[in-house]
Amino acid sequence: MKIETDILVIGAGPVGLFTVFEAGLLGLKCTLIDNLDKVGGQCSELYPEKPIYDIPGVPSQTAQEHVDALMEQIKPFEYDLHLSQRVESIEAHSVTDNITTWLIKTNEGLECITKNIFIAAGAGSFEPRRPPNIEDPDKYLNKGVSYAVKSKDLYKDKNLFIFGGGDSALDWTVELAKIAKSVNLIHRRDQFRGAQHTEAQMRDLVKAGDVNLLTPFQIEEILGDEKVSGVKLKNFDTKESFTHDADELLFLFGLNKKLGPILEWELELDSKKISVNTEDFQTNRDGIFAVGDINDYPGKLDLILCGFHETTLAVQKAYQRNFPGERVPFGYTTSNTKLQRKLGVVD
Repeated sequence: MKIETDILVIGAGPVGLFTVFEAGLLGLKCTLIDNLDKVGGQCSELYPEKPIYDIPGVPSQTAQEHVDALMEQIKPFEYDLHLSQRVESIEAHSVTDNITTWLIKTNEGLECITKNIFIAAGAGSFEPRRPPNIEDPDKYLNKGVSYAVKSKDLYKDKNLFIFGGGDSALDWTVELAKIAKSVNLIHRRDQFRGAQHTEAQMRDLVKAGDVNLLTPFQIEEILGDEKVSGVKLKNFDTKESFTHDADELLFLFGLNKKLGPILEWELELDSKKISVNTEDFQTNRDGIFAVGDINDYPGKLDLILCGFHETTLAVQKAYQRNFPGERVPFGYTTSNTKLQRKLGVVD
């Protein structure tokens, strides 16, 4: 699949989402690609319940509420969203009037041609942590092993084992208990790191016999040849091992943050961050920008609101690259009636 877009945004966290808004104000279309299976980046994946206090005009909101608000804000604008994909390569496609056009390829076969690449990847790409002491668990990937829930239907009427002790493990235990044949939650201790109200829901399901809680246990072996057929668990205290029949294993041990393919894109790096200028936040490669926590410059602060400022200025430069010689049609949203109609503010 090959597409063209005005701005290709790598990362669908808050700064990547706000890029859609700023680009939309100038009539530019964005295409977002993210390695995760949902938007929101760290806010949604690592701390959705964490309160955020430093968004101007918003005294307090959770990280997930912030992401939801950004999604609502960009509804009026055209954009494409491609999740569960990783940008593998960036190469020059053509040069016209000294302006480089780039070709981006993902691990899922998507190809995108654009004059502007915005790297808004936070601290880098996220990859799921694999179960400890298990050799090559990925050989069972999509054959009984998963690191994220992409479709709840996969677990319908299945014997499911969920591993983990954070929000994701608790959330999916509660949710999938509604449709799975059996749900077993395995954790190395009887203490959890997730939201208290979700843990309370989980323990109510345990009391009702709808969830089987196994602590303190860890996985010892995945059973099965071509597909998962069972799992062997080891008790931390007694050191005894037990085998169980299983259809699906869902490992929710959190994420590792990695720069990944970014290291191969010939960008100047400083302490694993991408160096940019402070005029338009371009990197050392023309037309490739870095905004948000992934970039570095003198005085840099890793704050969401700083990323919003950076991408706002970067979008101005992206417009000039798309329309050389034209004046950027900047205007205050408070005085732009046409824009207010688009946003649904006025009739």
